[in-house]
Amino acid sequence: MTDTADTAYTTLSGVGESARRPDATLKVTGEFAYASDLWIDGMAWGATLRSPHPSAWIRSIDAGPALKIAGVHAVLTHEDVPGEKFYGLDLKDQPVLAVDQVRYQGEPVALVAADHPETARRAAAAIVVEYEVREPVNDPRRATEIVRRQPVRVGDTFEAEVVVTGEYEVGMQDQAFLGPEAGLAVPAEDGGVDLFVATQWLHVDRDQLAPCLGLPPEKVRLTLSGVGGAFGAREDLSMQVHACMLALRLGRPVKMSYGREESFFGHVHRHPARMRYEHGATRDGRLVYVKADILLDGGAYCSSSPAVVGNAASLGVGPYEVPNVDVVATGVYTNNPPCGAMRGFGAVQACYAYESQMDRLAEACGLSPVEIRVRNAVTQGSRLITGQLIDSPAPLADMLRDLEAMPLPGGRQEGDLRALPGGVSQTTHGESVRRGVGYGVGIKNICFSEGFDDYSTARVRAELVNGEPHVTVHTAAAEVGQGLVTVQAQIARTELGIPDVTVATADTSVGSAGSSSASRQSYVTGGAVRAACEAVRARFGGLPAREALERYGPIEETREYRHRPTYPMDPVTGQGDSHTQLALCVHRAVVDVDVELGLVKVVELAAVQDVGRVLNPQALEGQIHGGSAQGLGLALMEEIQVRDGAVANPSFTDYLIPTILDMPPMQLKILENPDPAAPYGLRGAGEPPTLSSTPAVAAAVRAATGLRLTRVPIRPEDIALSDEKGPDAKNRA
Repeated sequence: MTDTADTAYTTLSGVGESARRPDATLKVTGEFAYASDLWIDGMAWGATLRSPHPSAWIRSIDAGPALKIAGVHAVLTHEDVPGEKFYGLDLKDQPVLAVDQVRYQGEPVALVAADHPETARRAAAAIVVEYEVREPVNDPRRATEIVRRQPVRVGDTFEAEVVVTGEYEVGMQDQAFLGPEAGLAVPAEDGGVDLFVATQWLHVDRDQLAPCLGLPPEKVRLTLSGVGGAFGAREDLSMQVHACMLALRLGRPVKMSYGREESFFGHVHRHPARMRYEHGATRDGRLVYVKADILLDGGAYCSSSPAVVGNAASLGVGPYEVPNVDVVATGVYTNNPPCGAMRGFGAVQACYAYESQMDRLAEACGLSPVEIRVRNAVTQGSRLITGQLIDSPAPLADMLRDLEAMPLPGGRQEGDLRALPGGVSQTTHGESVRRGVGYGVGIKNICFSEGFDDYSTARVRAELVNGEPHVTVHTAAAEVGQGLVTVQAQIARTELGIPDVTVATADTSVGSAGSSSASRQSYVTGGAVRAACEAVRARFGGLPAREALERYGPIEETREYRHRPTYPMDPVTGQGDSHTQLALCVHRAVVDVDVELGLVKVVELAAVQDVGRVLNPQALEGQIHGGSAQGLGLALMEEIQVRDGAVANPSFTDYLIPTILDMPPMQLKILENPDPAAPYGLRGAGEPPTLSSTPAVAAAVRAATGLRLTRVPIRPEDIALSDEKGPDAKNRA
């Protein structure tokens, strides 16, 4: 497409349209520069030595053998940390490098810088560390250290005509982004450092880095480099502080880039959960009470576990009206890999359990899965179990009816093996294949909660370039693949009426935009861009853009945008207006299951989601498809296998994620019921589909097999083995 055609296209690419992504062509052709592609003349390479043990004392570290290798320039341990030795998102409990002990397999112990990446890796392996191995605490039920315990208690009636109970488990899911952690640290003449990195939260990275490097924040400058996916795993530091330490020690640029195996050890994962639920209802299916005990394994360090616990507690019964509640969510420390943010965090685990319970309740009351949900659905004017009023549209009952009315897929064509579980492997010709249909409902908080000062900053500059009006938008908001750069440009075009818009590279030279997580960036950064554009437009004085810029010269405005305040949950009752916005998504899954081999094919997913206002239809559909794919993965295949604290499958060979062959066709219905408190009335849309897709797929498999299946991911042996006393018996009960 020519430049002229580009300009003509962008003229029509405001809010509400499927504006073309500026990075689309580069990514499709393989020309896009990711952080792992960073290069500068004279740079050295960094590598990390990691603990092979989940729990051990460190008795000695001998760097001598590594330093003897030609091309090695430095070996650093905790003694070389120039500033504070600990960092963390919520609590500074994570060591830059292990001090006297290691608390999980893969914990960084030492760093190496060398002329070549392979030399750096060989040198790291040559470092001799003497460990005194301890017995790890791997079972969260045995853990004695608590990150956070949050109850939610309402009412005092815990007896009912119909009672169903269940115990549920969710495995440890990985974000499985395709671009491993990478960055380039460049020492600066002022004694500071410039870091080019793939991250989700530039300013919080800087604020953790600076104290550890012994530098003031203004001397630690971060610029976003190409990010190959994130999904929460890039909220915490990985290689950032290590690359900066090596660069400052050597006085030359240092690049670090993880391989796939190291990436599994280098970032946090989704919290595994063990949950016990009890639902009580009237005979006609009206909820009387819910009791729940939610146990979340936070692994070795705090990360964002407190927020995960808060979400699990406050959203622990789902979008249903329940007058009596006794929910307790607890996050604990173990010697398992650290867990933190992952798409829908906290709400995902609870959703699987409460939706499984709603299906059991429907069966006990003789109702359909849709009817039991409709009878208990929240609406505008309802209150969450925390007492918070739902003060914007929440048409859950209508969404469920819309979903139920969508046409079901037809039967398989005879002889088409591609449509069967196992595909063209010819594991079956359909003789043991059963079809099942299941439903799932999820509610997710949008933006940060519980009193967090959640804001974003935007700088907008309008000027004449070659005689034509041009707009530059500058924020620190991380584009992690969700299309945020495109949306910022769309907002600027809409507010200023100027088609020629550039979105500057995100960095820390502008105020914080917060994290690209919690489905918040369109809300808060979109709000900030809109506010800055409105300020620029006001300075036009009613003149057309060109005339105003000819008269006044360049016009630049910076604005911060904050959503309405939230408040901490009461530590005893859990009451409080802890969330700023809530979003709903409902899924229906249709599956075919080979009940002899335990193979599952998801035939179709259908979803209805209320997004408030569509900013970019194509990007929105991509978010719903992507969230549904991750939910499908959690339901059927994705799990980090941790045995005695050790990760058994740190590779894409053994950690399975859905491919294009696993994802089915999707029917989508997008509703637009604006939230009056949000910019353009929008609702964050990236996380809700991850919640409801998992229980929908699990319910469909249950419907096909008749098995209880109380754990995800559901494995073939959970379905196929007939021995109720076998290893799968617990998930079949």
